[in-house]
Amino acid sequence: MSTGWIAAFYLGHNWIVSKFSERAQSEVFADRPFGLIPVATAPTMQVRREGEGFRVSGSASWGTGIMHADWAIVGGVVPDEGPFLLLLPASDVEKRDVWNVSGASGTGSNDILVSDKFVPGHRVISTLAIAGGATEGSSIHANPMYSMPLLPFLYCEAMPVFSGGLRGATTVFEASVRTRVTTHGGAGMKDSQYAHVSLGGAHARADVAEILVQELVRRTHVALSGPGFDLDERMRLKGQAGFIVSHVRDAVTEMMQHAGSASFHLEAPLQRFFRDLNMLASHAFWDWDMAREQLGRHRMGLEPNSPLV
Repeated sequence: MSTGWIAAFYLGHNWIVSKFSERAQSEVFADRPFGLIPVATAPTMQVRREGEGFRVSGSASWGTGIMHADWAIVGGVVPDEGPFLLLLPASDVEKRDVWNVSGASGTGSNDILVSDKFVPGHRVISTLAIAGGATEGSSIHANPMYSMPLLPFLYCEAMPVFSGGLRGATTVFEASVRTRVTTHGGAGMKDSQYAHVSLGGAHARADVAEILVQELVRRTHVALSGPGFDLDERMRLKGQAGFIVSHVRDAVTEMMQHAGSASFHLEAPLQRFFRDLNMLASHAFWDWDMAREQLGRHRMGLEPNSPLV
């Protein structure tokens, strides 16, 4: 799952570069049509204007992709102006090894450190502009996908990793049911009615997760090709993404409850899916509590109280 997560984020982060100026895009894609680019959107960097650019220092957490990066994007707030994203070559940043985690440990999402580096103005963009949709940089691309809002795109980027992870967990759970023998009594689980119920439920949940992801992508394409992403549609997509993640987390937890104690051994593949899915589900962009709160507020005619919409 760590490999899937890194691949999905690297793909999506190239899309984020398409929001920057045409000059910045030309620099990133000068030698090949893609970059390996971590993006830390939280505005944790210290940023100030300096001449035709910006001076940046600080650290950013959750640097997914930093271990193999050739560029990096970090967030910071310019006083009296607002949040911005800044694009730096990998040679201008350092890595701090803090990724000591129980789930998704293979992503190597370490901290990104920047020490008093100058970033030219053409490699800086308003975070709000990226979140909102079209930018000057995205206008050079005919495909409307490049001008869509940030979060609806990221949902389509990441949700297949969740449904794919659940499918993988279901596959290894079935393999366990086929071979597992009870410690007391020596009965084969493949002949147990209870095991049949658990396995059937696992497959049904995996099927539902894939259907929900397909529907999320379909709705996103409909909005992209027609009515657009008004607040009502963005709230519904956020609620659907949050529900998918919650569904997947509940499904893999249910499997672990019925897989037996041996599935908690470190060499057992199911426990790894369990740890990875629970870790990735904690991401702020699709947090289930936040998603349903924002959707509920919207239904009551209230403004969002989170920027992550």
